[in-house]
Amino acid sequence: MKKKKVGNNNIIRNDIRKWAPVFLLPMLAAFIIGFVWPFLQGLFLSFTQFKTTSRWEWVGITNYVKAFQDESFLYSFGYTAMYALVSLVLINVLAFAVAYALTLKIKGANLFRTAFFMPNLIGGIVLGYIWSMIFDGVLGAYGESILTNSTWGFWGLIILMCWQQIGYMMIIYIAGLQAVPEDMLEAARIDGASSSQTLFRVTIPNVMPSITICMFLSLTNGFKLFDQNLALTGGLPYIINPDGSSVHTTEMLALNIYNTFYGQNINARGTAQAKAVLFFILVATIGLFQLVSTRKKEVQQ
Repeated sequence: MKKKKVGNNNIIRNDIRKWAPVFLLPMLAAFIIGFVWPFLQGLFLSFTQFKTTSRWEWVGITNYVKAFQDESFLYSFGYTAMYALVSLVLINVLAFAVAYALTLKIKGANLFRTAFFMPNLIGGIVLGYIWSMIFDGVLGAYGESILTNSTWGFWGLIILMCWQQIGYMMIIYIAGLQAVPEDMLEAARIDGASSSQTLFRVTIPNVMPSITICMFLSLTNGFKLFDQNLALTGGLPYIINPDGSSVHTTEMLALNIYNTFYGQNINARGTAQAKAVLFFILVATIGLFQLVSTRKKEVQQ
């Protein structure tokens, strides 16, 4: 019987090796066509001055020098970093709190889960315009506007993204909380651990895989935010520098790259492409650093 079983396993492995290229090659081709080739082309264009992809002139690192000399780009970097940090903390703390509450077997938990998740189904542009009308109605009563006050613009974006993403992160946290071994929780109760001690010493360490995923998603989403920023504030308000240049005080990195590329100066497209490459390196580096640092804290169940 054992020889027969081993023989069947070998047949299955051979079948997998035989048919694997049928499934893997289309995926590999799609990845190369949809990501690798556009990325390499964009990387090349960042060293050129171009109007179209077929009309370019090699300028070397000039575009990168211009990007670092662009005050609006540097401001957007700091603004985006601050936004990503604040949204990272608020989204994950609130999402975990909601998930923890909904796993305590309260009445109507499934209804609450659906209600919290629903905002994530609304597109970013639509969501931005909806909240712009809400903020106009609320702040207008006090003579304020989200388009003329950068502080309100910042917190408007925070509120918008919390409202949209908390429900999605909540689902991931609920899955992690439900996977916590019941025997560990029971042992903690028998040993006389309080609710807070059980939460911080048993539950949270076992939910670290979910925390890793949620932190990665909220952090990268915070840096990549574009459509909500465009619809809610459009980067307004702006300030005029003594040299005549302007800085949009609620403009994030993705919107800054967009405005540079599609601005009035068509010769700035190479600079915009260089900004996009720097943007990719930034998000990839921060995302990988966060993944490595939080995975070290995960426990093996």
